[in-house]
Amino acid sequence: MILYPAIDLKGGRVVRLLRGDMDKATVFNDDPADQARKFAAAGASWIHVVDLDGAFAGKPKNAVAVEAILKAVQAKIQLGGGIRDRVSINAWLDRGVERVVLGTAAVKNPELVKQACKEFPGRVALGIDARQGKVAVEGWAESSSISALDLARKFEGAGAAAIIYTDIERDGALAGVNLEATAALARSVKTPVIASGGIASLDDIASLKAKGIPGAILGRALYDGRVDLKSALALAAA
Repeated sequence: MILYPAIDLKGGRVVRLLRGDMDKATVFNDDPADQARKFAAAGASWIHVVDLDGAFAGKPKNAVAVEAILKAVQAKIQLGGGIRDRVSINAWLDRGVERVVLGTAAVKNPELVKQACKEFPGRVALGIDARQGKVAVEGWAESSSISALDLARKFEGAGAAAIIYTDIERDGALAGVNLEATAALARSVKTPVIASGGIASLDDIASLKAKGIPGAILGRALYDGRVDLKSALALAAA
């Protein structure tokens, strides 16, 4: 199981939101590169980075911070937020991002996503963010009519490296991961599912692992000290 400690960027700083609300941002580090080095020093082989401003604007907004992270660590970077066109996809992959996450584009421009999956095998993930089972887009500001499962099935066979499934109502709330919905999605598609949102303890990681979920993103629980990254990585690797 691979764990992805998360660095969410807002105004060039590392923050955590509560249920995706940009007005409820807590700053945890003014230096994203420093945060990346801390995660790498703990043993993280991957770091999940989200350009929150970019997700709302529809184009990259924290490029300077992302580039600083890329220069600071050898860990693989998985980047999402505002990547919605071919130029942005190519630019980030060329700059050294290992994997881009396409969320809004999966709903609004599915052909772009399918083409990217084909051209860059293993380097494109689908970001499926759901509120009460329905996919949210544009930085979670808009809800769509498509269900998370239907969207996931739409890309079966496209070649996506993974599906990052986030339960928005649990994101940043430390209420525990939505194990049932995550496991149900994983059973329904062949694409590997990475769990995101609400992970609050080592028990959550153990439960996901027991269900065969191959990856999980850790956010606020790390910053609040509820989960020690070294311990979590050891559990995931066991």
